[in-house]
Amino acid sequence: MEIFSISDLHLSGLSDKPMDVFGPGWENHSEKIKSDWNKKVSDGDIVLVCGDISWGTVLEEGLYDLRSLKGLKGRKVFIRGNHDYWWNGITKLREGAPDETFYFLQNDCVKFGNVVICGSRGWSCPGSSDFTEHDGKLYLREAERFKLCFKQVEKVREEGDRLIAMIHYPPFSMKSQETLFTKMFEENSVDKVVFGHIHGENYFPYRTVKNGIEYILTSCDKVGFSLQKIT
Repeated sequence: MEIFSISDLHLSGLSDKPMDVFGPGWENHSEKIKSDWNKKVSDGDIVLVCGDISWGTVLEEGLYDLRSLKGLKGRKVFIRGNHDYWWNGITKLREGAPDETFYFLQNDCVKFGNVVICGSRGWSCPGSSDFTEHDGKLYLREAERFKLCFKQVEKVREEGDRLIAMIHYPPFSMKSQETLFTKMFEENSVDKVVFGHIHGENYFPYRTVKNGIEYILTSCDKVGFSLQKIT
């Protein structure tokens, strides 16, 4: 069983929001991702999708884009991104899943063999250039959501299990390397953290290790629209 990750698919099947306006690299980006996915992933593998899945604004628009991923191999685990406005109500989302290979995390976790995966959206961290008082409230709220995630992890994690955390926003800023998120990851012995959200020319390390935890950036345009191997 291998684990891959990618994020920020920004699919727009029912919404008029083509991504190629952000540069020529985005032209036919979904086809690039699917082609790479089919080359790398087998049925028993896992693909972690770290948010900003669809430009849809209502559930059916988001489900339409999810159905475009139905033929892809592997078990697909999703968290919500800041642009996933269609993600509204986890019960209806899970009921509308294209098939049994789609998993959606919200204040909880999922376990495959000896691998436990948890995740939440996160938010901008202190030290970011545009961090405001409003961001501070959301940052604290998202930290509480991760506490709920780790409570669920405690119920299923066994000795020897690996723990992977998914978060949409970078869990630290370039100016503030320690945050509530990184503290919780360390306190709960997370092995790897995958995240997205970063685009364009913004500098951020693709892979870095902090206090024994590997942090991996998987925004699709930053990694050439290719899945990143996590384990």
